[in-house]
Amino acid sequence: MSVNKNITNETPKKAALYVRVSTSYQADKDSLPMQRQELIAYAKLMFGIEDYVIFEDAGYSGKNTDRPEFQNMMRRVRAGEFTHLLCWKIDRVSRNLLDFASMYQELKDLGVTFVSKNEQFDTSTAIGEAMLKIILVFAELERNMTSERVTATMLSRAQNGLWNGGRVHYGYDYDKESKTHSINEHEALVVHKMADLYEEHKSLLVVSRILNEEGRRTRAGNEWSPVTICIILSNPFYTGRYRYNHYKFPGVRIEKDPSEWIVIPDHHPRILSDDQFEKINRILRTNSRLQRKPGQQHTSQTTHIFGGLLYCGTCGCQYVSTPSRMQASGYRPSKYACPNLRKKKSCNTKSVSDPVIGEFIINYVLNMMHARRDFSKIHNPSDLQDALLQGGTFENVDHIGKDGLDSCFNMFTATPLEGKRFRKPKTVNTIDPELKRLRAEKRKTERALDRLMNMYLYDDNPIGEKDFIIRKQALDDYLKEINESLGMIDRGHGIETISDENFIKRASYFIMGKELADKDYIYFKKLAMDIDSEILRDFFHEIIDSIIMEGSNVREIVFKNGLSHIFFYKDKKEPGA
Repeated sequence: MSVNKNITNETPKKAALYVRVSTSYQADKDSLPMQRQELIAYAKLMFGIEDYVIFEDAGYSGKNTDRPEFQNMMRRVRAGEFTHLLCWKIDRVSRNLLDFASMYQELKDLGVTFVSKNEQFDTSTAIGEAMLKIILVFAELERNMTSERVTATMLSRAQNGLWNGGRVHYGYDYDKESKTHSINEHEALVVHKMADLYEEHKSLLVVSRILNEEGRRTRAGNEWSPVTICIILSNPFYTGRYRYNHYKFPGVRIEKDPSEWIVIPDHHPRILSDDQFEKINRILRTNSRLQRKPGQQHTSQTTHIFGGLLYCGTCGCQYVSTPSRMQASGYRPSKYACPNLRKKKSCNTKSVSDPVIGEFIINYVLNMMHARRDFSKIHNPSDLQDALLQGGTFENVDHIGKDGLDSCFNMFTATPLEGKRFRKPKTVNTIDPELKRLRAEKRKTERALDRLMNMYLYDDNPIGEKDFIIRKQALDDYLKEINESLGMIDRGHGIETISDENFIKRASYFIMGKELADKDYIYFKKLAMDIDSEILRDFFHEIIDSIIMEGSNVREIVFKNGLSHIFFYKDKKEPGA
């Protein structure tokens, strides 16, 4: 039974004040400070509450409650710390009726009063509670009806041949008055050129090089990339067809049943013939299949983020990976288990899933980055251990093995953020120019994926769903092509051991690139839903050599720079103790 059940009239009042804005743009307009001040004043005036804690989530959607500070607040509410929970508006807590209803029922069971300042709801009164429930029902109904109206309008427009907006395709001009597309002759010549070149060379990379060498540029004046060329050549728009309602989910290349598609032939003048378009896309599909690793199943759509990294601490076998069931949120994690558990029944170690292993690993790496950044405040290995074990994920970890901890402390001591490498100098080999180019292209493509995701999710004028899907898939495919090439080159040069300096830089690049560096804690499920699984997999495989499991606990992390951190848990003793 929760301790909040013991709340009485004599219990000292303490309020949790929750504020949220959905975008950084809103935060810049001083929405958060305004919400803070209003809630503080309201708590003092209406309830006489002087003791309060502010929880704020900036840049998080209200579609669900998977937000770090909201989750932190609810943990402290369940621990009996607060008598009241105040928010600016109900939709600051959640825009989802089921999520809010679940939270509200929990607050009610715990004896915590919920107050919405803007709507003047005080659930300590019967009328306040009743009005809250009524408005929630109608708010949800209105959102659903609005969504249905918008969807119906968009489908109707597409059915009538009307364009639903988005960036005008390269090779075309759009007249807003007549609402029609026309061919841009100069750009159309370039489209013809790239189509002919791809038929001849069957390589997006070769096509981009030829176009750039000829001085041809995109509409924005940039050089052509293989990704951009693939987007154009794979788009049926260039055959005069307008296709709408094609995919089930934004960013997920899963087609709806063809009966649900809206396809308008001869919607606008064509640039490419049907025969040439079909021939080009057969080549694209063939090349895509050839890029798969030997033995990889064509039907496999799952990227196992930690596949190949996990080992059983009991028998030493490498874990096998299988996809778990799709969750209601659309998230589908992977499950990892010792093969001796599944086949021979000779090992009793537990299986582990992405959220469990991921939460531990990503936050440990995040803590390493924070410790490196704030190393001036760390005076000894004990201080470093405290920094590395920050966060609820590590509450059951008693300590880190001394050797690994000391090595990490020495590494941070001897390796300035932009300085020399730790340990003895290593032989510097001449970097293969092609390897250097591919790595630069990989970084460029990953940044492009980040920008694309931000344009779709957070931009004030977001790109259209169709454009987003096509661009993302093209970027994903190109990144996979680059990674395959890098793997082939790396195998030709032997296994790479990265320096301490580069280890820090590689981990920092990912954390910073995903704008997570300022966070105290990362929720892996949210991260995995926001970031392409291929990128996550590449990151972990870039800096980690292996992870030794002991049941559902991480026993040891072996990093690519040679560091090995062993974890001892509070319910376990060190070997030999």
